[in-house]
Amino acid sequence: MSNNTSSVTLEQLASLCKRRGFIFQSSEIYGGINGFWDYGPLGVELKRNIKDAWWQDTVQRRDDVVGLDASIIMHPRVWEASGHLEGFSDPMVDCKTCKGRFRADQLETTACPQKPSKKVGACGGDLTEPRQFNLMFKTFVGPVQDDSSVAYLRPETAQGIFAQFDNVLSVSRQKVPFGIAQIGKAFRNEINPRNYTFRSREFEQMELEFFIPPGTDAEWHEYWVKERLAWYSRIGLAQEHLDKYVYGKDELAHYASACVDIMYQFPFGLQELEGIAARGDFDLSRHSEYSGKKLEYYNQETNERFIPHVVEPSAGVDRIALAVLCEAYRMEWIPKEGTDGDIREAEPGEKLPAGYEERTVLRFEPIIAPIKAAVFPLLKNRPELVDTAKGLYRDLQRRWPVFYDQGGAIGRRYRRQDEAGTPFGITVDFQTLEDQTVTWRERDSMQQIRVPIAEVADRLMDALA
Repeated sequence: MSNNTSSVTLEQLASLCKRRGFIFQSSEIYGGINGFWDYGPLGVELKRNIKDAWWQDTVQRRDDVVGLDASIIMHPRVWEASGHLEGFSDPMVDCKTCKGRFRADQLETTACPQKPSKKVGACGGDLTEPRQFNLMFKTFVGPVQDDSSVAYLRPETAQGIFAQFDNVLSVSRQKVPFGIAQIGKAFRNEINPRNYTFRSREFEQMELEFFIPPGTDAEWHEYWVKERLAWYSRIGLAQEHLDKYVYGKDELAHYASACVDIMYQFPFGLQELEGIAARGDFDLSRHSEYSGKKLEYYNQETNERFIPHVVEPSAGVDRIALAVLCEAYRMEWIPKEGTDGDIREAEPGEKLPAGYEERTVLRFEPIIAPIKAAVFPLLKNRPELVDTAKGLYRDLQRRWPVFYDQGGAIGRRYRRQDEAGTPFGITVDFQTLEDQTVTWRERDSMQQIRVPIAEVADRLMDALA
């Protein structure tokens, strides 16, 4: 399901996402708030499907991974131990000319707000000297706002896993190597949120901390890089749009032995979807030191105790959702009814060929499509068609997100579902009343076949397996 993502612009995508209910600007009626986004009816289903697919492959279908849901606000000592209070910062500069605020290490790729054709720093603006800015959101716990009640919204989900390592180990009956997985919200006070939902101040992470014996870091790191690349193919990201960035030794954190970023070719360039790092025993050692609790593993077979090392695959749900939308988006030319021809991808700037019409379609993989199938009666004023269609819709609705639509011409109803990314359309027509078959339409090929109404659910189940 590859797609030339360079032909998709963020403006086109944002327009579709708002029109079809995928993504809205947060607090839009008040002018919005930069770096925050709301997911509409289709968007929330898309994100849920991405998270479900990750959870199924990372936790449910494995014997060596268990789950956790840690709190967003934790004891502030957690962030001292992890190093976030001291080192979780970006260099920031202000422009005295346009009053803008920018990351000092991204000036060469950031457009000037007043002169968009030029980059910040090359636009003649008067920039301040860089200074460090901590990205954590500060808050207070309890009725009094003083130093003793300071807390932070978590900037990542990983530290909750490390803080609960001993508890999870004692109740899960797992043996090293094993993993603890978590999906949850994180918050970073980004200096310059940009590229639509790619860099936001509130986002969701899917993180796995896979605990391993010391000395096995390299083999487990390689294993998880392969696993994660394969997973992206499963949800529909073409291999030719994925890449790996392998960190050099001089780029690694002092505690890491290896790190690979999985990158995706967005319309705004090759950017990170997920980082996979071999972090050694840094995190458990630091939390052991700061808490005074021993965070060790006892191997009964070898009679040895050790602090496990960890490999951490950490992915951004919102970034993956954006990548999936970019990958799925198509502007296509399709032959008009009664006209022979093949479906063609619309070429930018080229005129619509004779005998064709244009359609916008999202070619999601069925497992992550927000709506799995749409059910239509051919005509809304024929009760026998409507009743049969609604009965089928109710049956399917018990198991999957499906949609019922009886408004307008059948062709328009198909187009609306194409734009929503619904992979299958099921139409109840007059032949249904004769032989109990329905028209089964596939979104991508637009091919239509007759399927017995009794076999629709099984056919849909096979398509979503």
